[in-house]
Amino acid sequence: MAGYEDASRLYETKDGRKFVLPLARRRFLPGRLTTLASLPSSWGMGGIVAAGGVNSDDVAAVFADLAARPALRTSIRPNPLCAPLWVAARPRAAACISRRAHVLDLSGGFSHVSSKRFTASARSGIRKAERIGVVVERDTSGKLVPVFYELFQRSLDRWAQRQHEPRWLAHWRGRRRDPIRKFQAMGSMLGNGFRLWVAWVDGRAAAAILVLQGPNAHYTRGAMDHDLAGPAHANDLLHRMAIEEACQEGCRHYHMGESGSSESLARFKERFGAEAHDYSEYDMERLPIRKATVPLRQLVKRVIGFKD
Repeated sequence: MAGYEDASRLYETKDGRKFVLPLARRRFLPGRLTTLASLPSSWGMGGIVAAGGVNSDDVAAVFADLAARPALRTSIRPNPLCAPLWVAARPRAAACISRRAHVLDLSGGFSHVSSKRFTASARSGIRKAERIGVVVERDTSGKLVPVFYELFQRSLDRWAQRQHEPRWLAHWRGRRRDPIRKFQAMGSMLGNGFRLWVAWVDGRAAAAILVLQGPNAHYTRGAMDHDLAGPAHANDLLHRMAIEEACQEGCRHYHMGESGSSESLARFKERFGAEAHDYSEYDMERLPIRKATVPLRQLVKRVIGFKD
């Protein structure tokens, strides 16, 4: 992606086992001024990728290696399900940033998940969407990215109003974080791992979700026309179909992403049986950049009346 280059690290243990830390580095900056991230903000979770799972020795080795890198700042946002391992191995120099994510356990298959973990409200919403005639289209090539991005920009308008943020600022931040070329690149490079689901109501795009799928499924982005999608329960049907497909393909979990302190976001995810997982992002800095910039960001939010 623009502004970053691959800096992933390959590790090998004494017994010959190998694992990888996906890592991105800021381009065009010398080593002592650059930043490393696993993964950068808005890229999703990072942390260790290892056949057979991760153990505490792996995490300790990664922390030790990254502490020896000359980067100005290094951040790691690991899989929330691995949180205890990272807590146990964390060096004192690594600052913790509290996070909360929701994850749905897919064990037992879709019939079990939908009947035992979906709430009555979620099942009712799905039935309403089907009764209304919501049509769902699934794209693995990126052809529906323009449709998704139009919905995304409408969502930016809604978020700006809700957060009391100037519309131009919300769009600038949104396009900077998630330019359309980012999703186009995903569609062209990830193949069948890219699942873009779009719900249509009376021939109009109402809602869309992007799921990245491998051994697990990760709901990574969503957007909608609120006035169209809400009454039609389009998002309920989209997640139902994405979860069913993840079950059919043997995924162990359906990650529903960061929820932060939003009660409404948490309630929506919990309707599908997703459980909250508290975990930490870890920052290692040569200079206290984050400590210095957090008060400035908070001041700007107070000035414009921004609501998280």
